[in-house]
Amino acid sequence: MEFTGGGRLEVHVAPSDVGKRVSVRQLTESGTGPEKFTDTVGVLTSWDGGVLLITRRTGESVRVLESALVAGKVVPAAPARRRGPAASFEELARVCARSWQPVESEPLGDWLLRAASGFTRRANSVLPLGDPGMPLDEALARVRQWYGERGLPAYVQAATGAESTQEVLCAELEGRGWRSEVTAEVRVGALAPLADRDDDLSAVRLVRPVELGEAWLRRYQRSSEEPGPHVLQVLGSGPSVWFAAVAGDDGPEGDGTPAAIGRCVVDGRWAGFMAVEVDPAYRRRGLATTVMTALARRALDEGASAAWLQVEADNEGARALYDGMGFAVHHRYHHFRSP
Repeated sequence: MEFTGGGRLEVHVAPSDVGKRVSVRQLTESGTGPEKFTDTVGVLTSWDGGVLLITRRTGESVRVLESALVAGKVVPAAPARRRGPAASFEELARVCARSWQPVESEPLGDWLLRAASGFTRRANSVLPLGDPGMPLDEALARVRQWYGERGLPAYVQAATGAESTQEVLCAELEGRGWRSEVTAEVRVGALAPLADRDDDLSAVRLVRPVELGEAWLRRYQRSSEEPGPHVLQVLGSGPSVWFAAVAGDDGPEGDGTPAAIGRCVVDGRWAGFMAVEVDPAYRRRGLATTVMTALARRALDEGASAAWLQVEADNEGARALYDGMGFAVHHRYHHFRSP
């Protein structure tokens, strides 16, 4: 916070700072007792009618009354301390998008409208990396029309929590009645420590998309019993795609469904991990780590050095697993659905 020479707090933020990262302190209680304050750090997304709206790294929006402000200042766009490989938001967002491509897409200015017959929000949402080339309300009307023509709900995927992310767009969507349905963390980490683990990989089988069989798809929880060609097209998309599977202990009536599976897309220096799933009967045996280690070694062989993955914010078990592997949160994205 800002202090004068006499130790008094001062407010050094103004409506002209909308879009910048700020730190503010507001008075939350007053009266005869001691004063109580609350600090908020995030992107100032609006200042209207005596109310400030600040979006935190998590995507949470905080309302602050101008009359309750006792201190405030603009702070650096991102914390100086960094964990994991260096990457800008736009670089990582484009890498993630190339790993999970839609069946059809259409540009809207710098936005990209994506559809895949409803298979996952990632492949059926707008990727807004820049200016749509028209006023926001017109752009959102076009988005609703485009998805409506395909019988799909309209989603916009917008990010928070890193330099140059989209806190202002998130606030604009919320103000128009769009609601965030799912929040996911994009995490990054070094690839070599994962590949260097001494796990026994003899049971892991790696295949290319053309070799992907029905057994792998049965373990994949996001596909239906008979996934259509659009599912296979999305799963097989990306610069260099690999699938991993660990066989289970099939009894006399076993159908060959793997005990654990995973998917990796190698894209230059990046290796992205997705679809890591383990049969509940085989959990707590380290199979998820084994699958990722096998895929990481393949990615190293192809020249990758950095790793990324996505995990939903409410998946505590997976988040704990990735904490232990050294994956740190780079930013978060939110899927906003049209009202």
